[in-house]
Amino acid sequence: MENQLGSIETSGESVQSAVEAGLAQLGVSRDQVEIEVIREGSRGVLGIGVRDALVRLIEIKADLEVERELESELDPEPELDSGPHSQFSQEEILELARDVLAELLEKMQITAEIHTRISVPRYPDDSSSLVLDLHGDDLGFLIGRKGETLAAIQHLVRLIVNKVVQERTHLVVDVGGYKVRREEALKKLALRIADQVTRRSRMIALEPMNAYERRIIHVSLRNHPTVLTESVGEGPRRKVTIIPRP
Repeated sequence: MENQLGSIETSGESVQSAVEAGLAQLGVSRDQVEIEVIREGSRGVLGIGVRDALVRLIEIKADLEVERELESELDPEPELDSGPHSQFSQEEILELARDVLAELLEKMQITAEIHTRISVPRYPDDSSSLVLDLHGDDLGFLIGRKGETLAAIQHLVRLIVNKVVQERTHLVVDVGGYKVRREEALKKLALRIADQVTRRSRMIALEPMNAYERRIIHVSLRNHPTVLTESVGEGPRRKVTIIPRP
């Protein structure tokens, strides 16, 4: 099968053999990929109806580069430079982003304070983030259902800033530290469900999540000794399953 940007489809007599073949081709370990079971294998009856299993393996690191761009998995400016050399400093980009967000809030007739900071990387494969955190009264509506409104605002600010500086930026727009609290809650959820999976020796599927939240689950359990994580489903129904290690 064709390997495109850290993603590969492989087949085998069983799901396990198909996964092992894919891992060998990618040269990675199982905890470095998401695994989607496209088709279960079938032994058939008397040699009739035999069908190989088919799986898709997606390298987590490659997938995370897309996820960082936008929780809704959009890639607004694919032609922009993503290299380390920039004519703008992080402080200048952060100030520009603040002005863009302030103008957007003014047009929406929303009063809020914008606190800015440069965050330290949370994970080894992360870069620092330029954070704009909104504070004020009754701003919960800016978060929206499962953070959808907040993701849209962040996307718009990134789109404008990226266009000005002509490079991709890792801007994060938050409301009252919502994303920090949500991340901590998801980490605790991941560990709690991992314990249940270990005790019961059976898979548990979490509720559908956006790419940003799925990433938190994957990274939280990446080095867990007794469970693995896989993403299944398409679009807004895509979710993480936690399964016992073989």
